[in-house]
Amino acid sequence: MSITPAPDAAADLFGAVALPVAKRPGPSSPAESTPGPLADRLRPAALGEIVGQDHLLGPEGTLTRMLERGSLASLIFWGPPGVGKTTIARLLAQTAGRDFVQLSAVFSGVADLKRVFEEARNRRRAGRGTLLFVDEVHRFNRAQQDAFLPVVEDGTVVLVGATTENPSFALNGALLSRCQVLVLRRLDDAALEQLLVRAEAATGRTLSLVPEARAALRAMADGDGRYALNMAEQLFALPADTPPLEPAAVATLLARRAALYDKDREEHYNLISALHKALRGSDPDAGLYWLARMLAGGEDPRFIARRLVRFAVEDVGMAEPQALVQALAAWEAYERLGSPEGELAIAQAVVFLGTAPKSNALYVALSAASRSAKGTGSLMPPAHILNAPTRLMKTLGYGAGYEYDHAAEEAFSGQNYFPDGLERQNFYRPSGRGFEREVARRLEAWANLRAERSR
Repeated sequence: MSITPAPDAAADLFGAVALPVAKRPGPSSPAESTPGPLADRLRPAALGEIVGQDHLLGPEGTLTRMLERGSLASLIFWGPPGVGKTTIARLLAQTAGRDFVQLSAVFSGVADLKRVFEEARNRRRAGRGTLLFVDEVHRFNRAQQDAFLPVVEDGTVVLVGATTENPSFALNGALLSRCQVLVLRRLDDAALEQLLVRAEAATGRTLSLVPEARAALRAMADGDGRYALNMAEQLFALPADTPPLEPAAVATLLARRAALYDKDREEHYNLISALHKALRGSDPDAGLYWLARMLAGGEDPRFIARRLVRFAVEDVGMAEPQALVQALAAWEAYERLGSPEGELAIAQAVVFLGTAPKSNALYVALSAASRSAKGTGSLMPPAHILNAPTRLMKTLGYGAGYEYDHAAEEAFSGQNYFPDGLERQNFYRPSGRGFEREVARRLEAWANLRAERSR
């Protein structure tokens, strides 16, 4: 935990652990002679120096307006690593004239919270406010999150929680209702370039990269500012006479930031949703992209295969009956071949489903039939289609009057198969796309025959 008076607050750049402002060691100290990491040395000293979050800190930004009104609310910062959550919290405290207190939910418990709350109350009695920053706030359990409610509600602290998880799932509803959720965006290409330019100005050196390699460096950072500066620092360590590096050399020299993907959390569901919707939108190229993203993140291909089977029946259905066959075949091929060979079969299914005609008529029909079934209770089938294996059942009229369709003209009797007392329902309505055009033609012909034979 750290407590830093606002006027002297030192802002970390992209979520590094915040430390109290302290006297610098003497010139002979090893700490003085060893420069800190580049990301630490380039920490913004004012909110205006934060890059990539103009929707919050620009002239019309949410936080800008809050500070202008002098009414800083409790906040939840939701965003990926390396985009400035801790930095902004520190500078908000400094700008609002509040003492900055930092906790990490990974290392703190209820006892730490009680101590911080009591110190905040004492500070309040002395006429000073407290901004409590809680990193990884989603890691607190329900009881620990509930402990914040009274001190947030009575203004003892302004809470700023930081999380990489979706607050809707990770935080209690009661805590969310007392805070405003602000989304911090991953840094775009322009923001990352700003950081690289600042790094060059601070070091007095230019990154020895051809333009394509500089673009590759930004891409390797994947929206993480801290990571971009760490990679730049490695390049500054090269000899000054190093010729400009090509993209391949940069890729060999530096490690690409691992893509954000957690197989049991929100990104898992975001990407499979993106794949599903791309296929629904008949965009096989986008479908292949999201497939590749998931595979690169370590997703189990079986999970993807199961979703493709679901897609085949939900979004293609009878418009292309082969869709289900293709999806199941891809799943089976993967089971037989494994990775990476079997992944090609899944890619084939993605392209087939993306290019197939689409119809959700089956999905809509089953939903409508389900509502009808629940609303009609235990209505019996009409007597003529009941099975009659015993004499008693035949005596009771089971099966009486049933017409064998194969013996009828055009193999269609036109009898009623809904329960007595329930009017005929029309659940399945073919889309008229793909094979459903033929299905629609058949249904129309049978409907005409049914109408003729019911006269």
